[in-house]
Amino acid sequence: MERTLRLARLATFAYFGLNGFLMGTWVVHIPVVEDRAGISHAVLGWLLLLLGGGAFAGMRLTGPLADRFGARVVVPVSAVLCSVSLVLPGLAEEARTLGAALLVFGFGTGCLDVAMNTHAIQVERCYRRPVMSAFHAVFSVGGALAALVGARTLSWGWDAAATLVGMGAAGLLVAVLAAPALLRPELAGPGDPAAEGRKASAGARRGTPARIWALAVLALMLMLAEGVANDWSVLALREVLGAPAATAALAYGAFATAMTVGRLLTDRVAARFGPVAIVRYGTLLASLGLSAVVVSPWAPLALAGWTVFGLGLSGCVPQLFSAAGHTDPEAAGANVSRVAGLGYLGMLAGPAVIGPLTHLVPLNVTFLLPVALCALAAGAAGILRAEPREGAGRGEPAGERAEVAGAAG
Repeated sequence: MERTLRLARLATFAYFGLNGFLMGTWVVHIPVVEDRAGISHAVLGWLLLLLGGGAFAGMRLTGPLADRFGARVVVPVSAVLCSVSLVLPGLAEEARTLGAALLVFGFGTGCLDVAMNTHAIQVERCYRRPVMSAFHAVFSVGGALAALVGARTLSWGWDAAATLVGMGAAGLLVAVLAAPALLRPELAGPGDPAAEGRKASAGARRGTPARIWALAVLALMLMLAEGVANDWSVLALREVLGAPAATAALAYGAFATAMTVGRLLTDRVAARFGPVAIVRYGTLLASLGLSAVVVSPWAPLALAGWTVFGLGLSGCVPQLFSAAGHTDPEAAGANVSRVAGLGYLGMLAGPAVIGPLTHLVPLNVTFLLPVALCALAAGAAGILRAEPREGAGRGEPAGERAEVAGAAG
């Protein structure tokens, strides 16, 4: 049993790393794909909305499918779809075909995102302690690895289409090799996947618990804040503080590194203090760090602020996904898809919200919006305190049982 769980955990790491690697490979090749398609930055921006829309659709579809057929089936299928669809943007030669390619690739990434998180929750339930944040850290590592590999292949002058084909083939290999180690239905949860799916469908007809929608709103708020760092951190250092381009680039690097390190450490902290404490004090720390960015007249202080912001946010979203999955194990996929889907919309909304605000106030002042969202999330963190239910303590993370008993928060 112990060896089976260890292999399942390693397989989950593989799929998280694969998802980050495939997405990172696309990001690195965006300029080359843009040139090949002969489109402007403005057109690319609109086409990227199709990627987001495809991801949202994939998330909403995959959750119920994972509940009905089991994550052991849905995860590798989603990984294969994501790997194959990575090739499509590299083959696009004009805007319409690129838009279609991004829609399909976004759909694949959304499917894999929800499927792998659903399986991660099942692994966490079997371990009976928090392990979710480490999976999300490996996603970040996969993206960093893609950036290194992509930078090297581009420096060698490799054709983007050929590179994406090679990366997609590598993804297929990982998807197939890791599949046998995924949890079998009898270990993944109570009952068989088909029976669970029927009960989950019946639960869906009764309506989604208010707690799930509350977690989804928290995810929207925090992932919007995370999206602000992704899209505006470098530009803020460059335009507001007049930092050189090389220094400004360190802003996102500091944030991303802090996010990765924080996620590697969060599981142990969550096991000790519970998810409420992670979200409450993490978001307070994040709001403090971003407040420093708002008022900082010096680049070093701003870089420190982005670091603290990333460290504070690092463990929050994994706790929301975990709480959604553990609320009802028989509808874990559907609940995760709701939280992840709304959260993803929040990340997409970051540029759309901050951009217009810059016409009214300086860019750094617009960051007071994510500061306020983090503060609101800190006040609402108690929603992660799970309600006691029949059978509590069997197959639930230790941190969650601590929250049920009121030991944290």
